[in-house]
Amino acid sequence: MSELIRPGLAWIEGDFQSGIEIEVEGEYIVNVRRTDRHPIEPEVAMLPGFVNAHSHAFQRGLRGRGEVFTNPTGDFWSWREAMYELVETLTPETAHEHSLRAFQDMRAGGITSVGEFHYIHHSDAGFDFALDEAVLAAAHDADIRIVLLHACYLTGGFDKPLAGAQSRFDGVDFATWWKAFDRVQSACKGNKQSMGVVIHSLRAVPIDIAAELRAEAMRRGLVVHLHLEEQPAEIEDCQAAHGCTPMRLVLDRLRPGPDMTAVHCTHTDPREMAEYAATGAHVCLCPLTEANLGDGIADVTGMCASGASICLGTDSNARISMIEEMRWCEYGQRLRDGRRGACVDRDGRIDRPLLDMTTIAGAASLGLNAGLIASGRLADFARVDLTVPELQGIAPEFLATAIITGM
Repeated sequence: MSELIRPGLAWIEGDFQSGIEIEVEGEYIVNVRRTDRHPIEPEVAMLPGFVNAHSHAFQRGLRGRGEVFTNPTGDFWSWREAMYELVETLTPETAHEHSLRAFQDMRAGGITSVGEFHYIHHSDAGFDFALDEAVLAAAHDADIRIVLLHACYLTGGFDKPLAGAQSRFDGVDFATWWKAFDRVQSACKGNKQSMGVVIHSLRAVPIDIAAELRAEAMRRGLVVHLHLEEQPAEIEDCQAAHGCTPMRLVLDRLRPGPDMTAVHCTHTDPREMAEYAATGAHVCLCPLTEANLGDGIADVTGMCASGASICLGTDSNARISMIEEMRWCEYGQRLRDGRRGACVDRDGRIDRPLLDMTTIAGAASLGLNAGLIASGRLADFARVDLTVPELQGIAPEFLATAIITGM
């Protein structure tokens, strides 16, 4: 039996349009058509559900503990130290608790799908991979579509062993990690849970093993994500170890393509970015986290000029809002370049490119048939309440920009 949805406005082909009826059967949109019938929800604007392409849900437990904070003894700690302190205390129960809060925040903010970049595998009981299913259970409880991006993490740096709390991340070796991957994949519930492969970073996975992971993921038809060139130190260490940048290693050894997403690329050389973008691979930016950690502002202008497919993520989840991620993706670039911004289409609009990042591009990055209000797509929607004060007096043609810049 089908369900009919008639909002006041619906985001169709890059514009909010009235007089739209959406027919849904089960999980899918089966028809989108024009209608003269009155809206069922006249005070609602319907968007495709936002797709959060990069999240570390457990880091929701760090909220309020900024780049530098004072611990109970009065000492100043960095965010990184706080993160490792949290990791050392995680149990399956607390991992579930932090993840559930993050996923519930996402749902409240119109996020219907999340790529959970998951690397906290073990409890303090040993190499038990006990935290993997806790995150899946939290996603199920929050009723969010999840692609659990299961991270391989083997070293603490280029040619360095894991140390301290990093033992919670340990994938052990290629065979053990894939065995754990298969076990977690068998635990996925229903049609809203699936898996992808993570090479945590090239400092955490030796390049020969990373190439093996990439080849096996391609054989299985799985998406591959990895952190890349978030900080200058990573690039310097890679050049010392391999004589080239991490992006150069990706280009030469990992066969990038539409099933790969590099997260951050804050300090990537423009020529290497253009070469990467030409493969159809994605870049995921996390503007709020990159700002919070002081990592820098990526060259979004250059990425757009090279034709890169850009999606967005909430990363550390200190603030969960795809609207703010869009806004600061645009505003950060204005601050960086002193221009009108990078995310401008041929008509001079910012709303279409930014909304594409949080819908179409995010879905493609995760291998999901979502991100559009169109026949055959997943029926995942974000509903905007048109009665809120922030949206009063806004004409439909300016509504999308008003949502991004003013809500």
